[in-house]
Amino acid sequence: MRERLQILFLLFSASLGLIILRLSYWQVIRGDDLASQAKSQYLAQDSFAPNRGGINSSDGYPLVLNQNVYALGVYTPGLKDPARQIVDQVLPLINLTIDDPAVASDPAKLTPALAALKTNTEQSMLDKLGKDGYSVLARNLTGQEKDAISGLNLSGLNFDPSTIREYPEASLSAHLLGFVGRDDLGSAQGFFGLEGYYDRELSGREGVEIQEKDAGGNPLLIGDFQSLPTRPGRNLTLHLDRAAQYLVEQELAEALSRYGASSGEVLVMDPATGAILAMAALPTYDPRRFHLFDTSLYKNPAIANTYEPGSTFKVLVMAAAFNEKVIDSADHCDICAEPVTIGKYTIKTWNNEYRENATPRDIIVHSDNVGMVWTERKLGGDKLLAYLTNFGFGEKTGIDLQEEVASPLRTRWGEIDYATASFGQGIAVTSIQMLRAVGAIANGGVLVEPHVVSRVDDLPIPAKISRQVVSREAADQITSLMVAAVEEGEAKWAAPKHYRVAGKTGTAQVSVAGHYDAEKTIASFVGFAPVHNPRFVMLVKLSEPTTSQWGSETAAPLWFRLADQLLLHYNVPPDK
Repeated sequence: MRERLQILFLLFSASLGLIILRLSYWQVIRGDDLASQAKSQYLAQDSFAPNRGGINSSDGYPLVLNQNVYALGVYTPGLKDPARQIVDQVLPLINLTIDDPAVASDPAKLTPALAALKTNTEQSMLDKLGKDGYSVLARNLTGQEKDAISGLNLSGLNFDPSTIREYPEASLSAHLLGFVGRDDLGSAQGFFGLEGYYDRELSGREGVEIQEKDAGGNPLLIGDFQSLPTRPGRNLTLHLDRAAQYLVEQELAEALSRYGASSGEVLVMDPATGAILAMAALPTYDPRRFHLFDTSLYKNPAIANTYEPGSTFKVLVMAAAFNEKVIDSADHCDICAEPVTIGKYTIKTWNNEYRENATPRDIIVHSDNVGMVWTERKLGGDKLLAYLTNFGFGEKTGIDLQEEVASPLRTRWGEIDYATASFGQGIAVTSIQMLRAVGAIANGGVLVEPHVVSRVDDLPIPAKISRQVVSREAADQITSLMVAAVEEGEAKWAAPKHYRVAGKTGTAQVSVAGHYDAEKTIASFVGFAPVHNPRFVMLVKLSEPTTSQWGSETAAPLWFRLADQLLLHYNVPPDK
Protein backbone atom coordinates (compact mmCIF):
# COMPACT_ATOMS: atom_id res chain seq x y z
CA MET A 1 0.00 0.00 0.00
CA ARG A 2 2.80 2.35 0.94
CA GLU A 3 4.56 1.76 -2.38
CA ARG A 4 1.35 2.50 -4.29
CA LEU A 5 0.90 5.77 -2.43
CA GLN A 6 4.47 6.75 -3.25
CA ILE A 7 3.95 5.98 -6.95
CA LEU A 8 0.68 7.89 -6.96
CA PHE A 9 2.35 10.85 -5.24
CA LEU A 10 5.16 10.85 -7.79
CA LEU A 11 2.68 10.76 -10.69
CA PHE A 12 0.66 13.58 -9.14
CA SER A 13 3.83 15.65 -8.59
CA ALA A 14 4.97 15.06 -12.17
CA SER A 15 1.57 16.02 -13.56
CA LEU A 16 1.48 19.16 -11.42
CA GLY A 17 4.99 20.08 -12.60
CA LEU A 18 3.97 19.65 -16.24
CA ILE A 19 0.91 21.81 -15.70
CA ILE A 20 3.01 24.52 -14.03
CA LEU A 21 5.56 24.39 -16.87
CA ARG A 22 2.81 24.63 -19.49
CA LEU A 23 1.15 27.52 -17.72
CA SER A 24 4.52 29.24 -17.43
CA TYR A 25 5.06 28.78 -21.18
CA TRP A 26 1.74 30.38 -22.08
CA GLN A 27 1.91 33.15 -19.49
CA VAL A 28 5.62 34.02 -19.60
CA ILE A 29 7.03 32.97 -22.96
CA ARG A 30 3.91 33.36 -25.10
CA GLY A 31 2.19 35.96 -22.92
CA ASP A 32 2.91 38.99 -25.11
CA ASP A 33 1.89 37.13 -28.25
CA LEU A 34 -1.42 36.00 -26.76
CA ALA A 35 -2.11 39.48 -25.40
CA SER A 36 -1.51 40.87 -28.86
CA GLN A 37 -3.90 38.36 -30.43
CA ALA A 38 -6.55 39.10 -27.83
CA LYS A 39 -6.11 42.81 -28.39
CA SER A 40 -6.63 42.38 -32.11
CA GLN A 41 -9.98 40.73 -31.40
CA TYR A 42 -11.46 43.51 -29.31
CA LEU A 43 -9.64 46.51 -30.83
CA ALA A 44 -10.74 47.59 -34.33
CA GLN A 45 -8.55 49.82 -36.50
CA ASP A 46 -9.98 52.04 -39.24
CA SER A 47 -7.87 53.99 -41.74
CA PHE A 48 -8.92 57.18 -43.54
CA ALA A 49 -7.16 58.28 -46.72
CA PRO A 50 -6.38 62.01 -46.88
CA ASN A 51 -7.33 64.25 -49.78
CA ARG A 52 -4.36 64.68 -52.11
CA GLY A 53 -3.13 68.23 -52.54
CA GLY A 54 -3.88 70.19 -55.70
CA ILE A 55 -1.51 71.84 -58.19
CA ASN A 56 -2.21 75.41 -59.34
CA SER A 57 -0.67 77.70 -61.95
CA SER A 58 0.83 81.06 -60.94
CA ASP A 59 -2.58 82.77 -61.24
CA GLY A 60 -4.18 80.25 -58.87
CA TYR A 61 -5.98 78.30 -61.60
CA PRO A 62 -6.14 74.55 -60.85
CA LEU A 63 -4.05 72.38 -63.15
CA VAL A 64 -4.70 69.28 -61.02
CA LEU A 65 -7.48 68.75 -58.49
CA ASN A 66 -9.49 65.94 -56.92
CA GLN A 67 -12.88 64.83 -58.21
CA ASN A 68 -15.27 62.79 -56.08
CA VAL A 69 -16.28 59.52 -57.73
CA TYR A 70 -18.23 56.49 -56.59
CA ALA A 71 -18.07 52.73 -57.06
CA LEU A 72 -21.50 51.11 -57.50
CA GLY A 73 -21.57 47.94 -55.38
CA VAL A 74 -24.20 45.22 -54.97
CA TYR A 75 -24.86 42.76 -52.14
CA THR A 76 -26.82 40.08 -53.93
CA PRO A 77 -28.55 38.52 -50.81
CA GLY A 78 -30.22 41.90 -50.30
CA LEU A 79 -31.66 42.15 -53.81
CA LYS A 80 -35.43 42.17 -54.27
CA ASP A 81 -35.58 42.82 -58.03
CA PRO A 82 -34.54 40.53 -60.92
CA ALA A 83 -31.04 41.02 -62.31
CA ARG A 84 -32.31 41.88 -65.80
CA GLN A 85 -34.61 44.57 -64.42
CA ILE A 86 -31.77 46.13 -62.40
CA VAL A 87 -29.43 46.24 -65.40
CA ASP A 88 -32.11 47.69 -67.67
CA GLN A 89 -32.71 50.50 -65.18
CA VAL A 90 -29.09 51.22 -64.13
CA LEU A 91 -27.12 50.91 -67.39
CA PRO A 92 -28.83 53.81 -69.25
CA LEU A 93 -27.89 56.13 -66.36
CA ILE A 94 -24.15 55.42 -66.71
CA ASN A 95 -22.16 57.49 -69.21
CA LEU A 96 -20.03 54.97 -71.09
CA THR A 97 -16.93 56.49 -72.71
CA ILE A 98 -14.14 55.20 -74.92
CA ASP A 99 -10.70 55.83 -73.39
CA ASP A 100 -8.65 55.30 -76.54
CA PRO A 101 -8.17 58.81 -78.05
CA ALA A 102 -7.65 57.40 -81.56
CA VAL A 103 -11.05 55.67 -81.43
CA ALA A 104 -12.85 58.50 -79.62
CA SER A 105 -11.82 61.03 -82.29
CA ASP A 106 -12.91 58.87 -85.23
CA PRO A 107 -16.71 58.76 -85.72
CA ALA A 108 -16.42 55.68 -87.94
CA LYS A 109 -14.78 53.74 -85.08
CA LEU A 110 -16.57 55.39 -82.16
CA THR A 111 -20.11 54.11 -82.84
CA PRO A 112 -19.27 50.37 -83.07
CA ALA A 113 -16.84 50.71 -80.15
CA LEU A 114 -19.56 52.22 -77.93
CA ALA A 115 -22.00 49.47 -78.95
CA ALA A 116 -19.44 46.79 -78.06
CA LEU A 117 -18.68 48.50 -74.74
CA LYS A 118 -22.37 48.63 -73.84
CA THR A 119 -22.83 44.93 -74.63
CA ASN A 120 -19.78 43.92 -72.59
CA THR A 121 -20.79 46.11 -69.64
CA GLU A 122 -24.32 44.71 -69.68
CA GLN A 123 -23.08 41.12 -69.66
CA SER A 124 -20.56 41.87 -66.90
CA MET A 125 -23.33 43.32 -64.69
CA LEU A 126 -25.58 40.33 -65.27
CA ASP A 127 -22.76 37.93 -64.38
CA LYS A 128 -21.99 39.77 -61.13
CA LEU A 129 -25.67 39.97 -60.16
CA GLY A 130 -25.87 36.22 -60.57
CA LYS A 131 -23.20 35.54 -57.94
CA ASP A 132 -23.64 35.34 -54.18
CA GLY A 133 -21.91 37.98 -52.10
CA TYR A 134 -20.58 41.47 -52.84
CA SER A 135 -19.50 42.74 -56.27
CA VAL A 136 -18.66 46.08 -57.88
CA LEU A 137 -20.88 46.79 -60.89
CA ALA A 138 -19.31 50.08 -62.03
CA ARG A 139 -16.49 52.39 -60.98
CA ASN A 140 -15.70 56.11 -61.20
CA LEU A 141 -19.31 57.24 -61.34
CA THR A 142 -19.87 61.00 -61.09
CA GLY A 143 -22.09 62.61 -58.47
CA GLN A 144 -24.83 63.08 -61.06
CA GLU A 145 -24.74 59.40 -62.02
CA LYS A 146 -24.82 58.39 -58.35
CA ASP A 147 -27.86 60.60 -57.65
CA ALA A 148 -29.70 59.26 -60.70
CA ILE A 149 -29.12 55.63 -59.69
CA SER A 150 -30.00 56.36 -56.05
CA GLY A 151 -33.31 57.75 -57.27
CA LEU A 152 -34.27 54.28 -58.51
CA ASN A 153 -34.56 53.12 -54.86
CA LEU A 154 -33.25 49.66 -55.67
CA SER A 155 -32.46 47.51 -52.64
CA GLY A 156 -29.04 45.86 -52.31
CA LEU A 157 -27.13 48.64 -54.09
CA ASN A 158 -24.61 50.92 -52.36
CA PHE A 159 -21.99 53.50 -53.26
CA ASP A 160 -18.37 53.56 -52.10
CA PRO A 161 -16.87 57.10 -52.39
CA SER A 162 -13.30 57.83 -53.51
CA THR A 163 -11.41 60.50 -55.46
CA ILE A 164 -9.51 60.61 -58.74
CA ARG A 165 -7.20 63.24 -60.20
CA GLU A 166 -8.87 65.66 -62.58
CA TYR A 167 -7.05 67.88 -65.09
CA PRO A 168 -9.11 70.96 -66.05
CA GLU A 169 -6.54 71.89 -68.72
CA ALA A 170 -6.45 68.33 -70.15
CA SER A 171 -2.90 67.36 -71.19
CA LEU A 172 -1.49 70.89 -70.75
CA SER A 173 1.84 70.58 -68.90
CA ALA A 174 1.55 66.77 -68.66
CA HIS A 175 5.33 66.28 -68.51
CA LEU A 176 5.58 68.82 -65.70
CA LEU A 177 2.66 67.44 -63.70
CA GLY A 178 3.18 63.67 -63.88
CA PHE A 179 0.34 61.39 -62.79
CA VAL A 180 -1.01 59.37 -59.85
CA GLY A 181 -0.93 55.58 -60.06
CA ARG A 182 -0.77 52.77 -57.50
CA ASP A 183 2.17 51.30 -55.62
CA ASP A 184 2.73 47.59 -54.90
CA LEU A 185 0.25 47.72 -52.00
CA GLY A 186 -2.46 49.41 -54.05
CA SER A 187 -2.07 52.82 -52.41
CA ALA A 188 -2.09 56.03 -54.45
CA GLN A 189 1.38 57.23 -55.43
CA GLY A 190 2.66 60.03 -57.63
CA PHE A 191 4.91 59.21 -60.55
CA PHE A 192 7.10 61.52 -62.65
CA GLY A 193 7.11 65.31 -62.72
CA LEU A 194 5.69 67.20 -59.77
CA GLU A 195 3.41 64.34 -58.67
CA GLY A 196 6.48 62.17 -58.17
CA TYR A 197 8.88 64.78 -56.76
CA TYR A 198 6.39 66.22 -54.26
CA ASP A 199 4.53 62.97 -53.54
CA ARG A 200 5.09 63.20 -49.78
CA GLU A 201 3.75 66.77 -49.60
CA LEU A 202 0.82 66.07 -51.91
CA SER A 203 -0.13 62.78 -50.24
CA GLY A 204 -0.74 64.11 -46.76
CA ARG A 205 -1.02 61.75 -43.79
CA GLU A 206 -3.42 58.85 -43.40
CA GLY A 207 -5.79 59.08 -40.44
CA VAL A 208 -6.13 56.13 -38.05
CA GLU A 209 -8.73 55.33 -35.37
CA ILE A 210 -8.29 52.43 -32.92
CA GLN A 211 -11.35 51.62 -30.81
CA GLU A 212 -12.32 48.86 -28.40
CA LYS A 213 -15.49 47.00 -29.45
CA ASP A 214 -17.68 44.22 -28.10
CA ALA A 215 -18.28 40.81 -29.66
CA GLY A 216 -20.96 42.30 -31.93
CA GLY A 217 -18.59 44.92 -33.27
CA ASN A 218 -20.20 47.80 -31.37
CA PRO A 219 -17.95 50.49 -29.82
CA LEU A 220 -17.53 50.38 -26.03
CA LEU A 221 -18.16 53.82 -24.53
CA ILE A 222 -15.66 53.21 -21.73
CA GLY A 223 -13.27 51.21 -23.91
CA ASP A 224 -9.84 52.16 -25.27
CA PHE A 225 -9.87 54.79 -28.04
CA GLN A 226 -6.89 56.22 -29.95
CA SER A 227 -7.00 58.62 -32.88
CA LEU A 228 -4.40 60.01 -35.31
CA PRO A 229 -6.19 62.67 -37.35
CA THR A 230 -5.90 62.84 -41.12
CA ARG A 231 -3.67 65.59 -42.51
CA PRO A 232 -4.72 66.58 -46.04
CA GLY A 233 -2.07 66.91 -48.73
CA ARG A 234 -0.45 70.26 -49.29
CA ASN A 235 -1.25 72.37 -52.36
CA LEU A 236 1.44 73.43 -54.83
CA THR A 237 1.44 76.81 -56.56
CA LEU A 238 3.73 76.99 -59.59
CA HIS A 239 5.72 79.72 -61.29
CA LEU A 240 4.09 78.38 -64.46
CA ASP A 241 2.32 81.07 -66.49
CA ARG A 242 -0.76 79.34 -67.87
CA ALA A 243 -1.06 81.66 -70.88
CA ALA A 244 2.62 81.25 -71.75
CA GLN A 245 2.35 77.47 -71.37
CA TYR A 246 -0.65 77.33 -73.70
CA LEU A 247 1.16 79.53 -76.22
CA VAL A 248 4.33 77.41 -76.34
CA GLU A 249 2.40 74.16 -76.63
CA GLN A 250 0.29 75.49 -79.51
CA GLU A 251 3.28 76.94 -81.38
CA LEU A 252 5.36 73.81 -80.79
CA ALA A 253 2.62 71.55 -82.14
CA GLU A 254 2.34 73.74 -85.24
CA ALA A 255 6.13 73.74 -85.69
CA LEU A 256 6.35 69.94 -85.57
CA SER A 257 3.86 69.81 -88.40
CA ARG A 258 5.45 72.66 -90.37
CA TYR A 259 9.02 71.36 -90.19
CA GLY A 260 8.27 67.63 -90.11
CA ALA A 261 10.10 67.10 -86.80
CA SER A 262 9.66 63.91 -84.78
CA SER A 263 9.62 65.70 -81.42
CA GLY A 264 10.28 69.06 -79.87
CA GLU A 265 10.77 71.03 -76.67
CA VAL A 266 10.33 74.62 -75.50
CA LEU A 267 11.63 75.83 -72.12
CA VAL A 268 11.05 79.34 -70.77
CA MET A 269 12.70 80.56 -67.55
CA ASP A 270 13.12 83.80 -65.64
CA PRO A 271 16.94 84.16 -65.68
CA ALA A 272 17.01 86.25 -62.51
CA THR A 273 15.24 83.74 -60.26
CA GLY A 274 15.26 80.39 -62.12
CA ALA A 275 11.45 80.31 -62.13
CA ILE A 276 10.13 78.02 -64.88
CA LEU A 277 7.48 80.05 -66.71
CA ALA A 278 6.67 77.39 -69.32
CA MET A 279 7.96 73.98 -70.32
CA ALA A 280 6.48 71.92 -73.13
CA ALA A 281 7.50 68.71 -74.87
CA LEU A 282 5.78 66.89 -77.73
CA PRO A 283 4.63 64.21 -78.27
CA THR A 284 2.89 64.09 -74.92
CA TYR A 285 0.25 62.01 -73.10
CA ASP A 286 -2.97 62.42 -71.12
CA PRO A 287 -2.15 62.07 -67.38
CA ARG A 288 -5.76 61.09 -66.61
CA ARG A 289 -5.49 58.11 -68.99
CA PHE A 290 -1.74 57.53 -68.80
CA HIS A 291 -2.17 53.74 -69.04
CA LEU A 292 -3.25 54.08 -72.68
CA PHE A 293 0.07 55.65 -73.74
CA ASP A 294 3.53 54.24 -74.35
CA THR A 295 5.58 54.42 -71.15
CA SER A 296 8.41 56.14 -73.04
CA LEU A 297 6.25 59.29 -73.11
CA TYR A 298 6.08 59.57 -69.31
CA LYS A 299 9.54 61.05 -68.84
CA ASN A 300 10.09 64.74 -69.47
CA PRO A 301 12.73 64.82 -72.24
CA ALA A 302 13.83 68.33 -71.23
CA ILE A 303 15.35 66.92 -68.04
CA ALA A 304 15.58 63.16 -68.67
CA ASN A 305 17.19 63.00 -72.13
CA THR A 306 20.65 64.18 -73.18
CA TYR A 307 21.78 65.49 -76.56
CA GLU A 308 24.78 67.18 -78.18
CA PRO A 309 24.00 70.91 -78.15
CA GLY A 310 25.98 71.91 -81.22
CA SER A 311 26.66 75.57 -81.93
CA THR A 312 24.52 76.94 -79.09
CA PHE A 313 27.38 75.78 -76.86
CA LYS A 314 29.78 78.24 -78.50
CA VAL A 315 28.50 81.21 -76.53
CA LEU A 316 29.49 79.52 -73.25
CA VAL A 317 33.03 78.73 -74.39
CA MET A 318 33.46 82.24 -75.78
CA ALA A 319 32.13 83.71 -72.52
CA ALA A 320 34.74 81.69 -70.61
CA ALA A 321 37.51 83.02 -72.87
CA PHE A 322 36.30 86.59 -72.33
CA ASN A 323 36.15 86.00 -68.58
CA GLU A 324 39.75 84.74 -68.52
CA LYS A 325 40.75 87.70 -70.75
CA VAL A 326 42.66 85.38 -73.09
CA ILE A 327 40.87 86.98 -76.04
CA ASP A 328 39.36 90.39 -76.67
CA SER A 329 36.68 91.59 -79.05
CA ALA A 330 39.38 93.12 -81.27
CA ASP A 331 41.51 89.95 -81.55
CA HIS A 332 41.87 88.07 -84.84
CA CYS A 333 41.87 84.32 -85.40
CA ASP A 334 45.15 83.24 -87.02
CA ILE A 335 43.95 79.73 -88.04
CA CYS A 336 40.56 80.61 -89.57
CA ALA A 337 41.69 80.79 -93.20
CA GLU A 338 41.32 77.03 -93.73
CA PRO A 339 40.29 73.78 -92.05
CA VAL A 340 42.28 72.74 -89.01
CA THR A 341 43.73 69.23 -88.65
CA ILE A 342 44.08 67.49 -85.30
CA GLY A 343 45.69 64.07 -85.62
CA LYS A 344 43.56 62.08 -88.07
CA TYR A 345 40.63 64.49 -87.81
CA THR A 346 39.89 67.56 -89.92
CA ILE A 347 37.60 70.25 -88.55
CA LYS A 348 35.75 72.38 -91.08
CA THR A 349 33.16 75.14 -91.02
CA TRP A 350 29.53 74.13 -91.49
CA ASN A 351 29.37 75.68 -95.01
CA ASN A 352 33.04 75.26 -96.02
CA GLU A 353 33.50 79.03 -96.06
CA TYR A 354 36.52 80.46 -94.22
CA ARG A 355 37.27 83.98 -92.99
CA GLU A 356 40.90 84.88 -92.55
CA ASN A 357 41.61 86.94 -89.41
CA ALA A 358 38.05 86.46 -88.14
CA THR A 359 37.15 88.34 -84.96
CA PRO A 360 35.18 86.80 -82.07
CA ARG A 361 32.15 88.60 -83.49
CA ASP A 362 32.68 86.92 -86.88
CA ILE A 363 33.12 83.54 -85.19
CA ILE A 364 29.79 83.74 -83.34
CA VAL A 365 27.80 85.44 -86.13
CA HIS A 366 28.93 82.91 -88.74
CA SER A 367 29.12 79.99 -86.29
CA ASP A 368 32.71 79.19 -87.20
CA ASN A 369 33.90 75.83 -85.84
CA VAL A 370 37.54 76.55 -86.70
CA GLY A 371 37.27 79.86 -84.87
CA MET A 372 36.00 78.02 -81.80
CA VAL A 373 39.04 75.70 -81.89
CA TRP A 374 41.19 78.86 -81.86
CA THR A 375 39.16 80.14 -78.88
CA GLU A 376 39.55 76.85 -77.01
CA ARG A 377 43.31 76.83 -77.58
CA LYS A 378 43.55 80.35 -76.19
CA LEU A 379 41.54 79.26 -73.15
CA GLY A 380 43.32 75.93 -72.63
CA GLY A 381 41.88 72.48 -72.07
CA ASP A 382 42.05 72.56 -68.27
CA LYS A 383 40.33 75.94 -68.11
CA LEU A 384 37.68 74.78 -70.58
CA LEU A 385 36.91 71.76 -68.42
CA ALA A 386 36.77 73.94 -65.29
CA TYR A 387 34.24 76.28 -66.92
CA LEU A 388 32.11 73.39 -68.17
CA THR A 389 31.89 72.19 -64.59
CA ASN A 390 31.25 75.72 -63.29
CA PHE A 391 28.41 76.21 -65.81
CA GLY A 392 26.78 73.12 -64.29
CA PHE A 393 27.46 70.42 -66.86
CA GLY A 394 28.04 66.97 -65.40
CA GLU A 395 25.71 67.68 -62.46
CA LYS A 396 21.97 67.89 -61.97
CA THR A 397 20.48 71.36 -61.96
CA GLY A 398 18.35 70.60 -58.89
CA ILE A 399 15.05 71.32 -60.64
CA ASP A 400 12.10 70.05 -58.62
CA LEU A 401 10.98 67.36 -61.05
CA GLN A 402 11.41 63.67 -60.37
CA GLU A 403 13.27 62.20 -63.31
CA GLU A 404 16.21 64.59 -63.89
CA VAL A 405 19.46 63.03 -65.12
CA ALA A 406 22.96 64.37 -65.68
CA SER A 407 25.54 62.83 -67.97
CA PRO A 408 28.98 62.94 -66.30
CA LEU A 409 31.80 64.69 -68.13
CA ARG A 410 34.37 62.37 -69.65
CA THR A 411 37.30 61.50 -67.39
CA ARG A 412 39.95 61.43 -70.12
CA TRP A 413 40.32 64.31 -72.55
CA GLY A 414 42.49 64.57 -75.63
CA GLU A 415 43.18 67.50 -77.94
CA ILE A 416 40.37 66.49 -80.30
CA ASP A 417 37.93 66.21 -77.36
CA TYR A 418 38.63 69.77 -76.22
CA ALA A 419 38.34 70.99 -79.81
CA THR A 420 34.97 69.35 -80.56
CA ALA A 421 33.57 70.38 -77.17
CA SER A 422 34.27 74.01 -78.08
CA PHE A 423 31.52 73.83 -80.72
CA GLY A 424 29.17 71.53 -78.80
CA GLN A 425 29.96 68.07 -80.10
CA GLY A 426 31.19 65.07 -78.14
CA ILE A 427 29.50 66.36 -75.00
CA ALA A 428 26.06 65.34 -73.69
CA VAL A 429 23.79 67.85 -71.94
CA THR A 430 20.13 68.14 -71.01
CA SER A 431 17.92 70.97 -72.22
CA ILE A 432 17.48 72.28 -68.67
CA GLN A 433 21.28 72.36 -68.18
CA MET A 434 21.68 74.36 -71.39
CA LEU A 435 18.89 76.76 -70.45
CA ARG A 436 20.38 77.37 -67.00
CA ALA A 437 23.87 77.99 -68.41
CA VAL A 438 22.68 80.59 -70.95
CA GLY A 439 20.49 82.07 -68.20
CA ALA A 440 23.75 82.89 -66.40
CA ILE A 441 24.79 85.02 -69.36
CA ALA A 442 21.40 86.73 -69.40
CA ASN A 443 21.52 87.73 -65.72
CA GLY A 444 25.10 88.97 -65.61
CA GLY A 445 27.01 85.77 -64.89
CA VAL A 446 25.12 84.11 -62.03
CA LEU A 447 24.08 80.43 -62.16
CA VAL A 448 20.67 79.95 -60.55
CA GLU A 449 18.74 76.81 -59.70
CA PRO A 450 15.67 76.29 -61.91
CA HIS A 451 12.45 75.79 -59.97
CA VAL A 452 8.87 74.96 -60.92
CA VAL A 453 7.05 75.39 -57.58
CA SER A 454 6.79 78.84 -55.99
CA ARG A 455 4.83 77.87 -52.85
CA VAL A 456 3.88 74.78 -50.89
CA ASP A 457 0.61 75.83 -49.25
CA ASP A 458 1.53 79.30 -47.95
CA LEU A 459 5.25 78.58 -47.60
CA PRO A 460 7.23 80.34 -50.36
CA ILE A 461 10.25 78.64 -51.90
CA PRO A 462 13.05 81.23 -52.27
CA ALA A 463 15.22 81.53 -55.36
CA LYS A 464 18.53 79.71 -55.01
CA ILE A 465 21.75 81.12 -56.46
CA SER A 466 24.40 78.49 -57.13
CA ARG A 467 27.50 80.55 -57.98
CA GLN A 468 29.02 83.31 -60.11
CA VAL A 469 30.38 81.70 -63.28
CA VAL A 470 31.54 84.68 -65.33
CA SER A 471 31.84 88.40 -64.65
CA ARG A 472 29.24 90.97 -65.65
CA GLU A 473 31.77 92.34 -68.15
CA ALA A 474 32.26 88.94 -69.81
CA ALA A 475 28.49 88.35 -69.87
CA ASP A 476 27.97 91.74 -71.55
CA GLN A 477 30.68 90.97 -74.12
CA ILE A 478 29.17 87.68 -75.22
CA THR A 479 25.67 89.19 -75.12
CA SER A 480 26.70 91.79 -77.72
CA LEU A 481 27.95 88.97 -79.95
CA MET A 482 24.69 87.07 -79.50
CA VAL A 483 22.75 90.17 -80.54
CA ALA A 484 24.90 90.38 -83.66
CA ALA A 485 24.26 86.69 -84.35
CA VAL A 486 20.51 87.40 -84.35
CA GLU A 487 20.69 90.57 -86.44
CA GLU A 488 23.38 89.48 -88.91
CA GLY A 489 23.30 85.67 -88.85
CA GLU A 490 21.61 83.11 -91.06
CA ALA A 491 18.22 83.57 -89.34
CA LYS A 492 18.14 87.38 -89.45
CA TRP A 493 15.18 87.26 -91.86
CA ALA A 494 12.95 85.95 -89.06
CA ALA A 495 14.30 88.08 -86.19
CA PRO A 496 11.85 90.27 -84.21
CA LYS A 497 11.39 93.67 -85.79
CA HIS A 498 10.65 95.65 -82.64
CA TYR A 499 12.87 94.04 -80.00
CA ARG A 500 16.60 93.48 -79.56
CA VAL A 501 17.18 89.88 -78.57
CA ALA A 502 20.31 87.83 -77.94
CA GLY A 503 20.55 84.28 -79.21
CA LYS A 504 22.41 81.54 -81.02
CA THR A 505 21.36 78.75 -83.36
CA GLY A 506 22.56 75.18 -83.09
CA THR A 507 22.54 72.21 -85.46
CA ALA A 508 23.93 68.96 -84.09
CA GLN A 509 24.08 65.65 -85.88
CA VAL A 510 22.49 62.67 -84.17
CA SER A 511 24.76 59.84 -83.09
CA VAL A 512 23.49 56.46 -84.30
CA ALA A 513 25.33 53.19 -83.60
CA GLY A 514 28.61 54.96 -82.83
CA HIS A 515 28.65 57.38 -85.79
CA TYR A 516 26.86 60.56 -86.85
CA ASP A 517 23.87 60.26 -89.17
CA ALA A 518 24.31 62.75 -92.02
CA GLU A 519 20.55 63.19 -92.43
CA LYS A 520 19.32 63.38 -88.82
CA THR A 521 19.93 66.51 -86.78
CA ILE A 522 18.75 68.29 -83.67
CA ALA A 523 17.98 71.92 -84.48
CA SER A 524 17.95 74.36 -81.60
CA PHE A 525 18.00 78.02 -80.67
CA VAL A 526 18.70 79.51 -77.26
CA GLY A 527 18.55 83.14 -76.23
CA PHE A 528 16.95 85.79 -74.08
CA ALA A 529 14.87 88.93 -74.47
CA PRO A 530 14.90 91.84 -74.18
CA VAL A 531 18.68 92.26 -74.17
CA HIS A 532 18.70 94.67 -71.21
CA ASN A 533 16.98 93.32 -68.10
CA PRO A 534 15.77 90.09 -69.81
CA ARG A 535 12.24 88.98 -69.01
CA PHE A 536 12.97 85.38 -70.03
CA VAL A 537 15.58 83.01 -71.38
CA MET A 538 14.21 80.41 -73.78
CA LEU A 539 15.43 77.24 -75.46
CA VAL A 540 13.71 75.71 -78.49
CA LYS A 541 14.70 72.27 -79.76
CA LEU A 542 13.37 70.28 -82.72
CA SER A 543 14.46 66.69 -83.33
CA GLU A 544 15.03 65.44 -86.87
CA PRO A 545 13.25 68.18 -88.85
CA THR A 546 12.73 67.09 -92.45
CA THR A 547 12.06 70.38 -94.26
CA SER A 548 15.54 71.61 -93.32
CA GLN A 549 18.21 70.24 -91.02
CA TRP A 550 19.45 73.69 -89.99
CA GLY A 551 18.47 75.40 -86.76
CA SER A 552 18.48 78.77 -88.54
CA GLU A 553 15.59 77.63 -90.76
CA THR A 554 13.50 75.73 -88.18
CA ALA A 555 14.21 76.31 -84.48
CA ALA A 556 15.16 79.99 -84.84
CA PRO A 557 11.92 81.10 -86.58
CA LEU A 558 9.92 79.25 -83.92
CA TRP A 559 11.91 80.97 -81.16
CA PHE A 560 11.36 84.38 -82.73
CA ARG A 561 7.60 83.83 -83.12
CA LEU A 562 7.35 82.80 -79.51
CA ALA A 563 9.52 85.69 -78.31
CA ASP A 564 7.35 88.26 -80.08
CA GLN A 565 4.19 86.88 -78.47
CA LEU A 566 5.72 86.41 -75.01
CA LEU A 567 7.10 89.96 -74.94
CA LEU A 568 3.66 91.23 -75.87
CA HIS A 569 2.08 89.01 -73.20
CA TYR A 570 4.44 90.40 -70.54
CA ASN A 571 3.80 93.98 -71.67
CA VAL A 572 7.45 94.60 -72.51
CA PRO A 573 7.72 97.84 -74.56
CA PRO A 574 9.60 97.64 -77.89
CA ASP A 575 13.25 98.73 -77.71
CA LYS A 576 14.04 99.12 -81.43
